[in-house]
Amino acid sequence: MIDKRVTTAADAVAGIGDGATLMVSGFQEAGAPRALLAAVLETGVRGLTLVTVGTGSVGSGVYALIEARRVVKVISSSGRGRGQALTPFEEQWTAGKIELELVPQGSFVERIRAGGAGFPAYYTPVGVGTKLAEGKETRMFDGREYVMETALKADMTILRADRGDRWGNLRFRGSQGNFGHVMSMAGKVTVAEVREIVADGDIAPDDVHTPGIFINRVVQLPDMR
Repeated sequence: MIDKRVTTAADAVAGIGDGATLMVSGFQEAGAPRALLAAVLETGVRGLTLVTVGTGSVGSGVYALIEARRVVKVISSSGRGRGQALTPFEEQWTAGKIELELVPQGSFVERIRAGGAGFPAYYTPVGVGTKLAEGKETRMFDGREYVMETALKADMTILRADRGDRWGNLRFRGSQGNFGHVMSMAGKVTVAEVREIVADGDIAPDDVHTPGIFINRVVQLPDMR
C-alpha cells in the first residue's frame, strides 16, 4: 500500500493552481479543514471556484479566501454568513465581482455524489417550476417532470477528519462527516487533515468512514479555532 502521509499543510495543498475548483467539507466552519484552508490562502492562488455548503463566518477559512478576493465563484446551498450586516461575499456579489450558483442542499450532495460515481448528470424533481430550473433540461418520467442537474467535481478536495492512518483510511467526528465522504470521491486530488495519524490497524475496518482509496494525502494538524 502507498504511504500517503505528508508533513506540512503546505505540502498537503501543493499543486493547487489559479482557476482551480476547490471542494471544502464540513458544515460552514463546523468540522471544516481550517489549517488546509489557511494553507491554500498562503499559496496566493487566485480565481478559485469553491464548492462548499456556505460562504463562512468571520474567522473561517472560506470567509478569508473570499475576503482576500481569491474566489470568482461559489457553488453552495447558502450565500449568507452569520452575524455580519454585510459579508465580503455579499459585497462582492452585489458588485458583480463574484458568482453564486445556489443549489438546494439535497441536490448539492447528490451532484457531488454523482461526480464521485462518474455520472455526468442526474434527474430530480427538486426545483421544477422555480428559478433554479430556468435554462435547464427537463424530462417527464412516469407522468412527473424532472430537471437535469449536472455533477460536481473538483481539482482538489480538502477535508477534516479525527483520525487517519498512513494509507489514508479516515474516521470522522461530529460535523467533520458532513459531506466529507461524498466530497472525498469527487476530487482529482483529495487531502485530509487529521487530529491524529494512528498506527496500522488502530482504526478497525468497521470503523472506517472513508477508505484510503479515495485519499491522496493525509497530514496531522491541530484544529485551528
